[in-house]
Amino acid sequence: MKKKILIIEDEKTLSFILAQQLAEEGFEVLEAIDGEEGLQKLKENKVDLILLDLLLPGIDGFEVLSIIKRNPELSQIPVIILSNFGEKEKIEKGLKLGAVDYLVKAHFTLDEIIAKIKKFLPR
Repeated sequence: MKKKILIIEDEKTLSFILAQQLAEEGFEVLEAIDGEEGLQKLKENKVDLILLDLLLPGIDGFEVLSIIKRNPELSQIPVIILSNFGEKEKIEKGLKLGAVDYLVKAHFTLDEIIAKIKKFLPR
């Protein structure tokens, strides 16, 4: 059974590249371009991990993370924040809200992001 990953990212090119790479690694990938679509996909699908951007149209990533962690059916899903924000306060807030990791986009290669995902998704 393939592990299923939901990417909530409004930057379409990045989302596409991540989805392609994850699919090549043997994961099933769902994509959402904003927080509302991401939450809707979570209602419709059982996922094993969420990659979450913070700067999203509508509901921002922090609010999406809060909603996920307050829902007993979703709260155990590991969430990795993937953001352009590298400020200490934002990183601390994301981890305090329940993210398992916080990756600043500019500081990680695609291979490093995939390695982080695999760390939280044992096969």
